[in-house]
Amino acid sequence: MPKLAILLLNLGSPDSTSVPDVKRYLREFLGDERVIDKPDSAFLRGILVNGIIIPFRAKNSSHAYSTIWTEQGSPLIVTSKLAHAALQKRTSAPVDLAMNYGNPSIPDALRRLVAAGVEEVLLFPQYPHYAMSSWETVVAKVHREAATLAPKLKVESILPFYADPDYIDALVASARPYLAQPHDHLLFSYHSIPQRHLTKADSSKAHCLTVADCCNSCSPAHATCYKAQVTRTTHLFAQRAGLDPARWSIAFQSRIAGEPWLTPYTDFEYKRLAAEGRSRLLVITPAFVTDCLETLEEIRVRGAEEFTAAGGKSFTHIPCLNDHPAYIDFLAKRTREWLDRN
Repeated sequence: MPKLAILLLNLGSPDSTSVPDVKRYLREFLGDERVIDKPDSAFLRGILVNGIIIPFRAKNSSHAYSTIWTEQGSPLIVTSKLAHAALQKRTSAPVDLAMNYGNPSIPDALRRLVAAGVEEVLLFPQYPHYAMSSWETVVAKVHREAATLAPKLKVESILPFYADPDYIDALVASARPYLAQPHDHLLFSYHSIPQRHLTKADSSKAHCLTVADCCNSCSPAHATCYKAQVTRTTHLFAQRAGLDPARWSIAFQSRIAGEPWLTPYTDFEYKRLAAEGRSRLLVITPAFVTDCLETLEEIRVRGAEEFTAAGGKSFTHIPCLNDHPAYIDFLAKRTREWLDRN
């Protein structure tokens, strides 16, 4: 029988909050052509990323990371390691962990697995939803690295699990203690992407942002449509949790200026909701399974400040799934199913 293993994959983080380490991380992250795919020329993208974006962004990003950094290091890495360890306790198959950018790296993880005699590996990207700048690029990178480092290694991948009943149950279970608190509104804040990425991923070129109510109109395009998938997650969560339709909404965070991104924008929603008298706000961030810069600094810290400045009274960020037992149950169940099939 072939020796099987599981590889958990996440985004990554700088090695420290120092400006040089942040620059190194941003260079790898923003240099990914699936993250910043314009202009088409690699040379011009290099000038944009290395000559314009990083010099202006590195210092601010370094400061932002410093506000959430722990004694153990990056919250994303620390929590990912906890989830990794928890999953390893639930299976006899080797479980490894790698980040698309930074450390622990994908090449190092593949070398460890091959050295251990692994012949087949299941990739488990920690992204519930498809996007070329998240799920697609990390899976493509593993295949690319494996072709060089371990050409005989068989690689499979868990597909985006945005509508998986067990994932939805885990999400609701982790949120229930917060939903039980007095609140006026629940805001689902998802990482935004350029609108252009939706049409680029639409193989039909005739559905996304073209058909009326495209996210709720059945189409094969939804298999690679980020917006349709986050919409589905939200509706399933609302159904499972029994939410009042008038007391929740969807927004998108972390946009970059220069072209249209998915709307409505989360920071604009803070002002709108506060103006409507919804003074006690809950925010959940289901696009992320692990708390990171975008949830801890952008939402929990700056979001609270922005909502309060707009007139809000109470702001609570619901933590990501992290290493919640219900999420580990989900990971263990999906990996066990794969192991049983193989």
